[in-house]
Amino acid sequence: MKTKGAVYLVGAGPGDAGLMTMRGAELLGRADVVVYDALVNPDLLRLAPKGAEIIYGGKRAKDHAIPQEELNQLLVNKAKEGKTVVRLKGGDPYIFGRGGEEAEELAAAHVPFEVVPGISSIVAAPNYAGIPITHRDHCSSFTVVTGHEDPTKEASSLDYAQLAKLPGTKIILMGVERIGQIAESLVANGMPNETPVGMVRWGTTGHQQTIQGNLGNIAEVAAKSNFAAPAVTIIGDVVKLREKLNWFEKRPLFGQRVVVTRTREQASQLSKQLIELGAEVMEIPTIRIEPPSNREALTDALLELNSYDWIVFTSPNGVTSFFELFFKAFEDMRDIGGVRIAAVGPGTAAKLRELHLKVDLMPEEYLTRKIAEAFEKFESIENLKILLARAEVVNLELPEALEEMGAIVDDIACYKTVPETEDRNGAAARLSESGAEWITFTSSSTVENFHARFDLPKLLQQFPETHILSIGPETSNALKTLGVTAYVEAKEHNIDGMVKTLLGATRSKGK
Repeated sequence: MKTKGAVYLVGAGPGDAGLMTMRGAELLGRADVVVYDALVNPDLLRLAPKGAEIIYGGKRAKDHAIPQEELNQLLVNKAKEGKTVVRLKGGDPYIFGRGGEEAEELAAAHVPFEVVPGISSIVAAPNYAGIPITHRDHCSSFTVVTGHEDPTKEASSLDYAQLAKLPGTKIILMGVERIGQIAESLVANGMPNETPVGMVRWGTTGHQQTIQGNLGNIAEVAAKSNFAAPAVTIIGDVVKLREKLNWFEKRPLFGQRVVVTRTREQASQLSKQLIELGAEVMEIPTIRIEPPSNREALTDALLELNSYDWIVFTSPNGVTSFFELFFKAFEDMRDIGGVRIAAVGPGTAAKLRELHLKVDLMPEEYLTRKIAEAFEKFESIENLKILLARAEVVNLELPEALEEMGAIVDDIACYKTVPETEDRNGAAARLSESGAEWITFTSSSTVENFHARFDLPKLLQQFPETHILSIGPETSNALKTLGVTAYVEAKEHNIDGMVKTLLGATRSKGK
């Protein structure tokens, strides 16, 4: 029986991906089709299933990717094909977003639909700029109007005489191009020239920009700042509170666009920390983890697990890939036997501890080559059998060092890295167009694959203000082979170390 389709008009929030509702995220996770607008944070698209059809239906000023009538019909058609359609709209679907029109079309076509409210920029943008739109000492009401009107109209439909008389804060959406006319009209109808005005552009995002003035000079301030849409304008005494309450723009990495090149599955560990510190994060995975070309070698090693004295893991990916196959072959963790475990780096050790496995050996420096030195201090490994579970294409320095110490080493690939070329969230295109303050590299393979996709030296030449952060010496050496020197290298060769190093570097160069 064919599943009946439905359309979900989902508010994506004001820009910060963390402000989307749980219901919206749940629906995205099971969508067959996603139709999203220009003001939707494209990072939200990663919540959709890999096989989902992604359609851009954005509208900015006179530039409409899909005319509204065609878009309405698209939603109807996709739903009648039995698909779950998520119509992802910036802010809230019913606030100046034509969501009501789309819902009417769905109702007329007898297509089941649901509307999921979203946080509107009406409240979110002022909040992130440090401006409460109501305050006991200043006002107890607010009025919202749209400043975007048909330019062919001879007169505005806004009643400025009434608007000027209304008490409380005035919130104007989509009024950047007409801010001078709006301010003049309010003053002409009785509001004082000195009335404070704040304008917030790209509110709640890492590239938020806020300007302040008053009704008498805000047009001039906006022109000098090259201030442009999309923006929210706040008019009223509450704007004075910004100096005390501006929390978001004071975060240490605010204004820093940081590229994260880890795999899609691993990126969140670094991204979350950077976002908490105020950075605008662009996730551009350069590698994807896949099974090794030769699975037989790993299968054979699993069947002989009881013959090994040690298993050495050099990355979290190795742990994940190894145990994915392990649990296909065995039902019980006890089948790993009495083998001892060595790990390179705290990330690898943490992944093992998630499986309730004890790490018996970890080098003080988080470098693969240091594992041999750690063994030398720990015990003699002469005639001990060691399974080295790692990536498919790696250097032979470690197994050779272990064999020189008398160990019997099986160097087995439990995964391989392949270039990631998908750009579902558009981050790769944005990097090519406008660059970034920082690009982070967490392994030599991320360097190599990033270079294959972007030509790293050429990108740095195009954007000379871009700086490179390397996780450690092996990654820095991979950069050097391209003629690129890392601006900074993490002292602690892990994610926390990278974040600390980035914070120090931005302070030293004054952002």
